[in-house]
Amino acid sequence: MPRPGRPGVYEDPAVALGAAADLLAVLHARGQDGVEPAVSPSQLRALLAVEGAEGVNLRTLGDVLGSRPPSVTRLCDRLEAMGLLTRSPHPSRRREVEVRLTPQGRALLDERRAIRVRELSAVLGRMAPEAVNALVAGLEAFREAAAGAYPADDPHTDAGPSAAPAPASVPDSA
Repeated sequence: MPRPGRPGVYEDPAVALGAAADLLAVLHARGQDGVEPAVSPSQLRALLAVEGAEGVNLRTLGDVLGSRPPSVTRLCDRLEAMGLLTRSPHPSRRREVEVRLTPQGRALLDERRAIRVRELSAVLGRMAPEAVNALVAGLEAFREAAAGAYPADDPHTDAGPSAAPAPASVPDSA
């Protein structure tokens, strides 16, 4: 909650971060409606998880997403039907299936990132340079602290290129 008499200054930094995260989710969603094919938040989370660990098996993908095997299989069925990922037998473990992004899946994530950068750049452009520098320094410190709480070998950490805003898991609004 804001401190009385000091607009925009929060007593609890976690509350301020939560408010910023809400705004980031809105900014991130802006402009995504025109991206084809349209994907749900859970489908996007799966694509991001696969991007961060190409060749991941379905069991590990389920662990990352916090989903049960039948749900992961149905999710992958839909994404494969949309042409965004492929499943294939593991080269040395016949009972295991690998999941990989297709070029179309990679292009979809790239397009979403470009939209996100455009939206965030518009807001950053309205900030004073010192404020942008302070924000970047704070975010770097936050990322380092989150990395200590969620080591890279933790299956719930998104280690892919979009890891910066997602310290604990693949976000719903990524």
